[in-house]
Amino acid sequence: MTTTAPDLDKLRELDEFTRRAWMTYNERLRDLAGDEYERAESDSWTELQRELRRLERRRASLTQNST
Repeated sequence: MTTTAPDLDKLRELDEFTRRAWMTYNERLRDLAGDEYERAESDSWTELQRELRRLERRRASLTQNST
């Protein structure tokens, strides 16, 4: 597999977006406790998983196009 410099930059960018998605998830829950945490965690987890799937699709399209 050959990856071009622009593709490497895009992959690095996707890695950063992944880190940000996890940070956002953590920040949303940081100061919550009890029932408030339970309600927020479910929605936050769903949103995180949706974003991670979207990023993974973009990553897969870059790596498939590089082969």
